[in-house]
Amino acid sequence: MSDNGNIDLSVKLGSMNFANPVIAASGTFGYGIEFAPFVDLNKLGGFCTKGLSLNPKLGNRVPRMVETSSGMLNAIGLENIGLEKFLNDKLPLLAKFKTRLIVNFFGNNNVEYVEMASALSDVSSIDALEMNVSCPNVEKGGIELSSDPAILQRVVESVRKVTDKFLIIKLSPNVSDITTLAIAAEKGGADAISLVNTYVGMKIDVQSGKPWLANITGGLSGPAIKPIALAMVYKTCRVVKIPVIGIGGISSVEDALEFLMAGARAIQIGTANYIDPSITIKIIDGLRDYCQKNNLNSLKGLCLHKT
Repeated sequence: MSDNGNIDLSVKLGSMNFANPVIAASGTFGYGIEFAPFVDLNKLGGFCTKGLSLNPKLGNRVPRMVETSSGMLNAIGLENIGLEKFLNDKLPLLAKFKTRLIVNFFGNNNVEYVEMASALSDVSSIDALEMNVSCPNVEKGGIELSSDPAILQRVVESVRKVTDKFLIIKLSPNVSDITTLAIAAEKGGADAISLVNTYVGMKIDVQSGKPWLANITGGLSGPAIKPIALAMVYKTCRVVKIPVIGIGGISSVEDALEFLMAGARAIQIGTANYIDPSITIKIIDGLRDYCQKNNLNSLKGLCLHKT
């Protein structure tokens, strides 16, 4: 049996090494520093910041979050402090942590995506960029970008020209065929792909007859979406050569293992952070225990056995 202390959980995504495959997902982990009292950030494979835009953004009207069966709906609308305030106020606080810092960013158009990527590329403490083209509750061309392969490829190409940072493209599941978007992102120059973001969903208050969310619809996340997300990750891993990061309802080590066995090189934990702020560490420990029990020295031995 493998010695628990000698088990190597490290993974390599293209040119970038991670201490382990567990990454905290954007939008559920603040800017990272907020979780420091609950989680030893140095033990994570990495974490993604809250989505950043060029200028501060207020987001959608309240109410904008509601619990659902086995999940939650959110219509936050990408509220954030903006690029300048992040660089001045948040980033200096993150410099002391020895884990992969991934900055999630978005824009209302091609020009803003390029401007954001260019500005973030000048910051040495940022390890990677995650380009969000997938949020389901933002207007202004987001739908076209997340569902049209040709447009997506052009925008990724534009961003690739201005940054040497490791570039991850976060894809939407609200499309007819996610594999065509994954291929487009790869052709555009992406280093990796993360999927899936949330699914469009809705909840109605039967007493008032009104939607629970002021935005009417929001993004569904949590355990309810895991089987669908897992299938999309499985399919995507088989059509692209670049690494895939699996996201969608992961809340246990078993969930994480399923995504890794399906072909994901790393995973992101989202909604589960709200339920248990230490879930990322528990999953890392669980992966190590699984390897020990199954006489694996590393995660390289994981594979999917077809029936």
